[in-house]
Amino acid sequence: MPAIAAHEYSPWDFWREASIDDREAQLALQHALVDGHPRHELGDECYVSGLASIDNDSLRLGDRTYVAAGAYLTGDLVTGADCSVNPYTVIRGKVTMGDGVRIGAHTSILGFNHSMESGTPVFRQPLTSKGIEIGDDVWIGSHVVILDGVHVGSHSVLAASAVVTKDVPEGAVVGGNPARFIRWRVEPDDTGIAPDAAADAAARAEEEESVAVEPGEVDAPALGLLPALAGGHPGRTFAPAAFESDQAVVPDTTAPETTEPDGTDRAGASPSADRTNEAGQDAPAAAEPYGGVDQASAPPTPTLDAAPSRLMPAAAMHAHDGLAERVAELAERARGEASTVLQRAWREDLGLFADKPGAAPTVRAQCDAIEIADLLRGTTPAQASAAAQIRRLQEWQDAATGAVAPLDVDGDQSAGLGFSHPDVAYHVLSVGYALDLLGSSFAAPLTWVTAATPERAVAFCESLPWATDAWGAGHHVDGFGTAILWTRRAGHEIAPGVEEALFGWLLLHADPHTGMWGAPSPDGDLLPVVNGFYRATRGTFAQFGVPLPRPERVIDTVLRHARSPRWFAPGARNACNVLDIAHPLWLTRGSGYRGDEVRDLAARLLSDALQTWTTGAGFSFREPSPATRGLAETEPGLQGTEMWLAILWYLADLAGVSDALGYRPRGVHRPEPALTLP
Repeated sequence: MPAIAAHEYSPWDFWREASIDDREAQLALQHALVDGHPRHELGDECYVSGLASIDNDSLRLGDRTYVAAGAYLTGDLVTGADCSVNPYTVIRGKVTMGDGVRIGAHTSILGFNHSMESGTPVFRQPLTSKGIEIGDDVWIGSHVVILDGVHVGSHSVLAASAVVTKDVPEGAVVGGNPARFIRWRVEPDDTGIAPDAAADAAARAEEEESVAVEPGEVDAPALGLLPALAGGHPGRTFAPAAFESDQAVVPDTTAPETTEPDGTDRAGASPSADRTNEAGQDAPAAAEPYGGVDQASAPPTPTLDAAPSRLMPAAAMHAHDGLAERVAELAERARGEASTVLQRAWREDLGLFADKPGAAPTVRAQCDAIEIADLLRGTTPAQASAAAQIRRLQEWQDAATGAVAPLDVDGDQSAGLGFSHPDVAYHVLSVGYALDLLGSSFAAPLTWVTAATPERAVAFCESLPWATDAWGAGHHVDGFGTAILWTRRAGHEIAPGVEEALFGWLLLHADPHTGMWGAPSPDGDLLPVVNGFYRATRGTFAQFGVPLPRPERVIDTVLRHARSPRWFAPGARNACNVLDIAHPLWLTRGSGYRGDEVRDLAARLLSDALQTWTTGAGFSFREPSPATRGLAETEPGLQGTEMWLAILWYLADLAGVSDALGYRPRGVHRPEPALTLP
C-alpha cells in the first residue's frame, strides 16, 4: 500500500513543494469538484485533499484556501482567501467565513440543528438552520465546537476545546465550555473601543442570538440582471495573518499583560504578532487563565448622541494644528512621485497597467492610472499616448451592447458578460470617465439604457437585493445612472420617463428614519446601508445635481455608522468605507446640520490619512497599521491611490482646507454634477 503523501494532512506548502504530477492530480481533483456543480467555485492555488469528504450543496473557497485530509464538508460553505480547514474538521450547514480564518484539527462548525419537541423521536425532528458567520483573521483552535446561529467577530481567537454557544466580539480571546471571555487579542484601545466600554461589553450577558444571513437570490429579469451579484463588497475583505498551526492554545499563566515599549508583553509575547511555541506550532500571546464572565458579547452599537471620545483615541479627537500645511505637503509629495507610482504598476510585458506589481492587468487599473495622471499632473500616463489609450478603451467595448468585460491574467477579455456582472457595471463608470478625461467617449451605445423603458427601470430597481445586499444594489443603480449620463451626453435616444422612473422609485423607497435604502445587517451593522447609499446617490442625485430628500436623516445615519470601531478604528479603515461616509456628508453639507461634528470627523480622518502615503508607491486600499502590516490590502496600488486622493479632497473640503491640495477630482469621484437632467 503506497504511503499517504504528507501534503494530504499538511497542505500549506503544496503549491511550493509539490511535483508537477502531484499538481496536475490536484487540479484534476478540483475540476471534478467543480465540473457539473454550478454552485461550486474554487479560487486560485486552493488545495483539497483527496482524503476529504466534500458533499456541499454550494461551495466557494477563496484563493489559497486548503482542505486537509479527513475533513467533512456539507451544506453551504463560503470562505474568503487564505483559510485553512485542517485534518478531521467538520463544517456542516450554512457557514460563511471571511479571509484568513484558520481552523484547527477535529473542530466542528455546525450551521444547523435539530429541533427537540417532546413526543417525537430526535431522528424524526426537522432540521433548523440559522447559519454561522465568522469574520476575518480568526484563529479557531483544535477540538473547538461552534453551534448554529453564532457570529464570530474578526481578529478573535477561539482557544482549543472551546464550545462556542454565543457571539464572540471582534478581537476577543475566548475559551472553555461554554466559551467565556479571557482577554483581548486586539486591545480595546487598538480597536477604538474605550476601555470601560470594552469591559462592559465583556461582562454583559447578551441573550439575543446573531443570525448569519446569506445573500438571497434575486429574480431580476429586467434589463438582463442576473440572480446573483457576484464579487461581494470590497470593504468587507481582509487579508489574513499567516498561521499554519491549528491549535489556539491559551496557556495558564499569571504573567501581567503590561506592554513594554518594544511592543512585547512581559511574558515575552507580542500582543499583535505570531510566534512559534516549542512544538513548532504558532501560538497566540500569553493570556490570563480561564475565567471571568459567562460570555463575551459584542460591544453595543453607539447611540446617535454617544460622545465620539468613547470610540476614538484621545489624540484623534480634535482638528489638528497645521492641517492645511500638512495637506499641502502631502499633495506636493504625491505630485512629485506620480510618475514613479504609475511606472511601478506598468506591465511592460503586456503593455497594460496592473493595480500593483505582480498583479494581473485589469480594466480598472488602466482607468485608475488615467485618473491619477490627470489629478496630479494634468496629463495622461506617459506609458502610452492618449490616442492609444482611447483606442484601447473603445476597442474593449462590445459593439452590440456597449458593455466592457473584465480581463484575464493575459489581458484578454472575458466573453458573454453583460451589465449584470459587477465588473461590467463598474466599467460604465471607470471606462466612461477615463474616456471623458482623455477628451473622448464610448464608441458604442449602452443598451442598458437605450433598451430601457420606465416599466423596466422600476422592475430593475425592485429586483435588486436591497434587504440582503444594499451595497450590491447601490452598485448597480450607480452603473445604470452613469449609463444614463453617457447616453445623454452622446445624444442617443432614451425612452421618455426612464429617468423619472429611476428617481421616483428611489425617492419613494428611501427609509424615512435613515434617509437611505435597504436594511442593516442582522447585528445592526450599518455598513451595507451607508455604502449602498453612497453608490446609489453617486450615480443619481450627485451626478445629476438632484437634491436629496432627507439630508438630516442621512447625516444622522452616517455619523452613527462612523462611530463603529469595526470599520473606523485605526487600522480597520479602508478606502471604500471612508469614501462612503465622506461623500454623503459632503453632499449634505449645505444643510448645516451637525456641522461641527462633521468637520471634526473629517479633520480626524484626514489627519490620519495623510500619514499613510508610501514613498514611490502611493496609497494602499486599506490603511496600514502595526496590526495589518504585510497584508495584501495594505500594499500600495493604483486603486488605493486613486480613491484616497479623492477621499482627501472630500475630507479636506469638509474640514475647510481643500484649497491646500491644489487639485479637484474630475473623474468618477468628481464633486460637481456631470450633467443636469432636462
